[in-house]
Amino acid sequence: MTASDLPRTGELLHLRGNALDKGDPVALPLTMSSMFHLPGQWQGEASYGRVDNPTWEHLEHVLTHLEQAPCLSFPSGMAAISAALFATLKAGARLLIPSDGYYVTRRLSARFLAQLGVEVVERPTDSFREGGFDGFDVVFVETPSNPKLDMVDLAAVAKEVRAAGGISIADNTTLTPLGQRPLDLGIDMVVSSDTKCMGGHSDALMGHVATRNAHLFDAVKEWRSFSGSIPGPHAAWLLHRGLETLDVRFDRMCSSAGVIAQRLADHPGVELVRYPGLAGDPSHPLACQQTHRFGFLVSLTLGSEEKAEAFINGCPLLRPATSFGGVHSSAERRARWGDDVAPGFVRLSVGCEPVEELWAALDNSLKAC
Repeated sequence: MTASDLPRTGELLHLRGNALDKGDPVALPLTMSSMFHLPGQWQGEASYGRVDNPTWEHLEHVLTHLEQAPCLSFPSGMAAISAALFATLKAGARLLIPSDGYYVTRRLSARFLAQLGVEVVERPTDSFREGGFDGFDVVFVETPSNPKLDMVDLAAVAKEVRAAGGISIADNTTLTPLGQRPLDLGIDMVVSSDTKCMGGHSDALMGHVATRNAHLFDAVKEWRSFSGSIPGPHAAWLLHRGLETLDVRFDRMCSSAGVIAQRLADHPGVELVRYPGLAGDPSHPLACQQTHRFGFLVSLTLGSEEKAEAFINGCPLLRPATSFGGVHSSAERRARWGDDVAPGFVRLSVGCEPVEELWAALDNSLKAC
């Protein structure tokens, strides 16, 4: 992919400004209202806070620019995933999901979709296309997978799922629309946890769904309205503010992750490193073909649970936390949540710290553990 494939982020910064009237505020106002002035017959005006809010409607305008597709915002990434799945599945349908993707997607599918009569099938990301997609109504992919960073060919999945009569959904949280563009590769619907890099400051739960299919868009919008799964205006305002620095944050994080991944791969205290940007990584050939950037997530395996915990907790420039994508570098030992990884497996999210300062802290912590 080339830079010409990406949305113009300079234009994004002025989407609001170029539509202002004289005297309007440059910053997006925060609209905190559940009611709107509505005399007489309703003719499409804002009516009720579960359906309309100017703050998250402008946020969706910005998200639409990023995705180059109509977008709907949600109060979390899982709310977005839930909307995409519940709007496309019914009793008797078959759903295919990655066995090594985000564990909450798997739990949602097993705990709630299955009991409503949906057949849920799991496959690992690195062999996801094996067996084909005949008979599946919805195929849900996550690439790179969280946390192992395996990848699947999105263009091939989209083409094969469509030929089999199904709907394809891709979770693009780890790379954002600036790093990977599933809709451009033929995927029917994208979901994202904007709590992560899109917002970037670890202070708001948000998510979004994007699709160029009008029928799917209407179904997801109807689900949001009827379920009440709407974003709060303040969280929407925070995400909008975060998106204004997404380009510079994402660039810094990905550039630093590339440097750090290579140094970790050469470090005697590290048993294994996974990063799509490393030439020897199993995901590297596909990442070169499919992505614009290799991302800011790095996985590393240390010799034991104790070494992993000592590395994370002993580094002053790491936040021990279960999310990722913030300006602060963070890390966690994913086996604690039941992921099928080694006890010493660490998911490292590279933040916006100066790369040499961050590396010195990581190196010192590795040597100490």
